[in-house]
Amino acid sequence: MTETAPAPVRLVPGDPAPDFTLSDADGTPVSLADHRGRRVIVYCYPAALTPGCTTQAVDFTAAAGELAEAGLDIIGISPDPPEKLQRFREQEGLGITLVSDPDKQVLTAYGAYGTKKLYGKEVQGVIRSTFVIDAAGRVERAAYNVKATGHVAKLRRDLGLD
Repeated sequence: MTETAPAPVRLVPGDPAPDFTLSDADGTPVSLADHRGRRVIVYCYPAALTPGCTTQAVDFTAAAGELAEAGLDIIGISPDPPEKLQRFREQEGLGITLVSDPDKQVLTAYGAYGTKKLYGKEVQGVIRSTFVIDAAGRVERAAYNVKATGHVAKLRRDLGLD
């Protein structure tokens, strides 16, 4: 009998958002707590410089101004090291905060790391997920297994921005 990993935690609206302090692309610490008083979109993605993750990051960058006007900050989390995040930001002209979670503790706390299907096989990895955290630090929305393409447009509609 093979052992399967425990099912990841699933956050639901009303849950306190797991706090974190992670390094951004420049090695500067970024804390969720620093954003109290504003809403924050925390999105978890598998890997910088891959097609789907690039699409999603470029879409978030394009929407960043409108989201900021609506009181929403954006933080993207992946297991990539800061050096790769810096390359990603520069290569794609990204204008959003990207942070590194190499030990995957924050991704796991958000339920965004665990068993997922990839090309029909079960693998351990980052589950593409997006969370809206309210100004008090509670989960307002939690979406798991989101599609990279069209996700930001759907989120904008869900938030009443379109």
